[in-house]
Amino acid sequence: MKKRVVVALGHRALGTTLPEQKEAVKYTAKSIADLIEAGYQVVITHSNAPQVGMIHTAMNEFGKAHQDYTPAPMSVCSAMSQGYIGYDLQNGIREELLDRGIFRTVSTILTQVTVDPYDEAFYTPTKVLGRYMTVEEANQERKKGNYVVEEPGKGFRRVVSAPNPVEIVEIEAIRTLVDADQIVIACGGGGIPVLKQDHRLKGASAVIEKDLVAGRLAEEINADELIILTSVEKVRINLGTPEEEELGEITVSQAKQYMEEGHFGVYNMLPKFQASVEFIEKREGRQALITSFDKLKEGIKGKTGTIIK
Repeated sequence: MKKRVVVALGHRALGTTLPEQKEAVKYTAKSIADLIEAGYQVVITHSNAPQVGMIHTAMNEFGKAHQDYTPAPMSVCSAMSQGYIGYDLQNGIREELLDRGIFRTVSTILTQVTVDPYDEAFYTPTKVLGRYMTVEEANQERKKGNYVVEEPGKGFRRVVSAPNPVEIVEIEAIRTLVDADQIVIACGGGGIPVLKQDHRLKGASAVIEKDLVAGRLAEEINADELIILTSVEKVRINLGTPEEEELGEITVSQAKQYMEEGHFGVYNMLPKFQASVEFIEKREGRQALITSFDKLKEGIKGKTGTIIK
């Protein structure tokens, strides 16, 4: 029986601009194809931070230039980013697989993720996005009820909430495709954040942490392993001190200890460890791998990366 994995792609695996993304996806597709060639069932999720910010800025600027159009809400920008990142990824993976003589369907599922309207994150927005604004533009955003922060010497930027994921709306469709041994791209950028209102799903002005959603996705499809690809080959603790140390294979207990000791950044490595620990604790025999995408082939063989068991 094939091992089932969820692979969470970080910013480095996708680039920032459209040309960068096209080029980066070629290399990322090779890493994904290595997994598939090794006999894994693969579900992919990905970052969208630069892309969703770019879309948000573009749609706002378009709205200013054309008064008949309104700025696009964050949920719509997130949906757009899932579409065009998924488009590049699925075509890049398909091409790489065909080059290796492997014929498999690759699909992107536009995925919504519900959030709790009473999540404390809505009271303390933390995720900055979009271009720098003038004082006048920042005041206009505040009048709309949006949060804005000032970066000294640079200007003002929009800031949105980062609530925790509650439910993956399209999970049954994802399961069906994975059970049919298809390659699935889902929950891009943490999913499109939505609020449940009776039978209606209403877009939320938020960005969900993609690593936490990756862990939830891995749990929901009963994956054997969660792989989080980032910019480093191995996670380090005690950064910048004589005690700096690379983490190889560690236990869940050790991972919890390192989190409690405050070794990881709240918006960087901490969500990766939180997602990994929660996923592993739900079922025996699971593990998580955190490494760079160019080291994935060695990582799945246990030769490198930070492995949590």
